[in-house]
Amino acid sequence: MEKNVRIDKWLWAVRLFKTRSKATDACRSGKIKIDNEEVKPSREVRTGQMVSIHHGGITKTVKVIQTLEKRVGAKLVPHYLEDLTPQEEYHKLELMRQNPFAQRKGRPTKKERRDIDQWFGWDD
Repeated sequence: MEKNVRIDKWLWAVRLFKTRSKATDACRSGKIKIDNEEVKPSREVRTGQMVSIHHGGITKTVKVIQTLEKRVGAKLVPHYLEDLTPQEEYHKLELMRQNPFAQRKGRPTKKERRDIDQWFGWDD
């Protein structure tokens, strides 16, 4: 018999979020969708449902294989979800990581300014 589990609890249990409160906040801010429908943290998840998570600049899509309430080790996660995220999303994430200036907010430091100049070939 399948157990009904809250979506925020399941997201935390399968290690998609570091804390349950971060999973709850993501649900409240509309970053979590079940079958293309925004959900509240109290929404129950069932086997076979598609969960979309907009997190870190990409949209990750997973299929619920089995529900659980307790957090499991990283090696056991594939027993509970199937990652259906398109390869383009991971490629987009890799491009963001490779760009050294994409993460910075505000004015660059002196070292970063030199790196920018070198990156664009402006250093003489």
